[in-house]
Amino acid sequence: MERAARAGSAPRSRTPLSKARVLVTAVALADEGGVDALSMRRIAQALDVVPMALYKHVAHKNALLDGMIDVLVGEIDPPAQDADWKTAVRGRVLSARRMLLRHPWAPEVIESRMKARATPTPAVMAYLDSMIGLFRAGGFPIGLVHHAMHVMGSRLLGFSQELFQDTPGEPDPDAPPPEEMAARYPHITALAMAVAHDEDSVVGSGCDDQAEFEFALDLTLDGLERLLATT
Repeated sequence: MERAARAGSAPRSRTPLSKARVLVTAVALADEGGVDALSMRRIAQALDVVPMALYKHVAHKNALLDGMIDVLVGEIDPPAQDADWKTAVRGRVLSARRMLLRHPWAPEVIESRMKARATPTPAVMAYLDSMIGLFRAGGFPIGLVHHAMHVMGSRLLGFSQELFQDTPGEPDPDAPPPEEMAARYPHITALAMAVAHDEDSVVGSGCDDQAEFEFALDLTLDGLERLLATT
């Protein structure tokens, strides 16, 4: 009776560990606690495996980060079908933007890994290659495509380098008083006053980051369209 019971109780099936599972879990943990808190031990605990089991799929932390970038790039929408080049490029860049807004830690990781690697990760390479293809299909000569890729820069991946942060940081104890700041930097002060919103507005007291991003994107694409017409 006991032997029959043991024979009839099948062991609980376990999902095999794979590189994809490791990377998806790492992305989810980074979303929860930030990429700085990410470790092989935390990933292993989430997957209910020993940490050493992870190294069969990701050799080290940089390989993990590179794989996570590829997971994120995989979330970007494919090009719109039967769309002109401008609509297709704009749609993909804004899809990349939405992806990065879901994963606020991603821009810093993408930028650091792009600088550290001789070539981008495979998924980033494929994405950039497809973006070049959209410009080429739109009739852009290769020289103008080269300029376009430089102009678009990190915006192709949904973010751009910003000079000013709207989010408050820790106060600088050595900063001069506001009156002196205004006298020393009158143009920055005038700009800050011009773009300031009321605290109760939809975007808060800072700039509408999404609107500013789309404005710069449209400005760039409009300029490229005018250049294309003159080639």
